[in-house]
Order: sequence, then C-alpha cells, then structure tokens
Amino acid sequence: MRPGRWLMAGALGSLGLALLLGGTLCLSSGCSSVGYLARSAQGHLSLLGAARPVDQWLADEATPAPLKERLALSQRIRDYASQELSLPDNRSYRAYADIGRPAAVWNVVAAPELSLTLKTWCFPVVGCVSYRGHFEQDRAEAEAAALRAEGWEASAYAVPAYSTLGWSEWVGGDPLLSSFIQWPEGELARLIFHELSHQVAYAEGDTVFNESYATAVERLGGERWLATRASEAARAQYAAFDQRRRELREITLAARQRLQAVYAGPGPDEDKRRAKAEAMAAMREAVEQAKRERWGGYAGFDAYVARLNNATLGVQGAYLDRVPAFEALFEREGRSFARFHAAVRRLAALPHAERDAALDALAPLASRAASP
Repeated sequence: MRPGRWLMAGALGSLGLALLLGGTLCLSSGCSSVGYLARSAQGHLSLLGAARPVDQWLADEATPAPLKERLALSQRIRDYASQELSLPDNRSYRAYADIGRPAAVWNVVAAPELSLTLKTWCFPVVGCVSYRGHFEQDRAEAEAAALRAEGWEASAYAVPAYSTLGWSEWVGGDPLLSSFIQWPEGELARLIFHELSHQVAYAEGDTVFNESYATAVERLGGERWLATRASEAARAQYAAFDQRRRELREITLAARQRLQAVYAGPGPDEDKRRAKAEAMAAMREAVEQAKRERWGGYAGFDAYVARLNNATLGVQGAYLDRVPAFEALFEREGRSFARFHAAVRRLAALPHAERDAALDALAPLASRAASP
C-alpha cells in the first residue's frame, strides 16, 4: 500500500472554482469556505507556476541524468495511458514541477469514536467529499487537532498527488511532481493511471464510487503495463512490494470487518471501546508477525500502521470496497477500457441509490471472477 496517496478532487485543486464563485460563498457555505478555496487556488497556482514542459527539462543540460530518465519513463507511461487504456489525451502529466517538499498536499480525515463512517465536507460544484486537503502541513495538522478536541478520531497525512478532474487543463493540466517522480516504475504507472481516471468519470458526492473506480483502473492498467512494457527487474521489484501490500490490506480489512461488527452490535459503549482496543491490538500484532515471518523485517508500513484509527480505516474502505465490482464490470465489457469507461460514466450519471444498486448487482460477477 502507498499510505498517503489519495485523490485530492476538485474541492482542493480547482482554482477556477474559487475564482468563479468568489464572495458568493459567504451566503451558502460560510466565509471560511471562501478563505479555504482561495488558499487552495493560491496553492495550486504556485504549484503550476513551478511546472515546465517535460521536453524542456529533457533538453536542459542542467537537469540531472537520473531525473531525465524518470521523466522519459513518465512520458512513455503517459502515452500508454491514452493509447492503450483510453484515458484522456491532454496536457496533464506533460509538465513537471520540483515542489521542494515531500507532498503536494496534506489531507484531513475524521470519523466518530465508534464508527468507520467518515465525516464529509461539502463544496459547490464538486459536492461532498470525505476529506479536506491543505497545501500547508501546519494547517492540516491544526484542523486534525481541532477535530480531535471535538471528539472525532482524526488524521492528517501527506498526499503526493491529486487530480483537478480536468478543470485545470486550460492552465496546463495536472503536472508531474517531485513528490512521486522517483517512485518505482510500477507504482509510478499506477499513480498516473489513477489520477487520469478521475478526469473520465466523477460522481458528485460519492467518494467510494470515485476512488474505487480509480483504484480499479490503476490496478488493471498497472498489471497490463507491467506485463507488456516493463523490464523484468521492474516486474520483480513491483511483485515483492505488492505482495506485502496485499497482505497488509488483508490484515486491515479483517480489522475493519471486526470493528464494523462491534460498532453495529448491541451492548454499552464501554464494551465496544474494549472490543475496539482488542481489534486494533490484534491488527498491529498481525502486522508485526508478517514483518518477522514473511516481510524480512520490512518497516515501510510502520508509520501508516501507527496512525491507523477509525478515520484512516474508513478511508481505506473508500478506496477499496467497490473495486471488485468495477473489476467485474471491466470483465463484462470484454476487457475493453473504452467500453469500461463508458459504462462507468453511465453509472456516475445515475442517482446515488440506483448507482449503488447497479454496483451491488455486479457482486455475483465479482465472486465468480475471483473463483479459481
């Protein structure tokens, strides 16, 4: 798992949203929303201002050779995304910015003490999302602290990339960033595929739909890239990492399921708190056992596991819960990405309840596809 790599949808990235709506938000969303959107617009503009076309970086003698190699790889991946995966062919990820920090933004998520249901923030145009992003880490940490003071379980975490849903195309599109350009080849490909997919289909106010779809695209596209374009060394590197990631997801999924049963069950809150502590302890012990017995002491997930709480487990559900349904839809559409994207756009246009019912109907197909 890449802890911290989550979508930052238009609520953060759309500078056009802040510029177009301006002061009218004081009437509908509160003046604090105006300040938030203005800071988001300023942050995004500063990021865009640091970006130059990849061709210029490649032609510049001052560009370090390792960076040139990564940028050239990113453009092969970018071409592949449009030519083979039917993802948008536009200016996104054709420019690069060295942002001088480890993350593009920092996300804040929150959930109640005895629930995995995420708090939502609502914005004009893009609707409600289950996170709130900041370009400044201190603002994100301060908001998470304020939420904890109100009784929420909250977390602020680094996000190396985000999508503006195509709204910034008129000012150059979403750029490649120094926060992820050095990732291993398989992970770099998956990230680009994930973020581009958010420009294909977006269901307002439905984080689980949007993120599960993008995660399905990154998995399916990443597998195809690795199988057809990557080197044997890149495939081996990815396989070792992905095996650990899959096992971590199994461990945390088991914890989520156990917690959901506890929170939904009968009994006083004190008993639920005790069962919650036991579930979290068992999850962390399972991770430590995997590190000792199968991961060779790999500690790359330690920081993520240390901050796991209801909020971060809820985020994981948003990114993963509907992935099997989308993978089943891909199979139903003959493994054609063009047909798959078109089907997803039709689902995104449905009312929320109808969309959920359609995804639920794909569950039997997902079960059959998973069978040996």
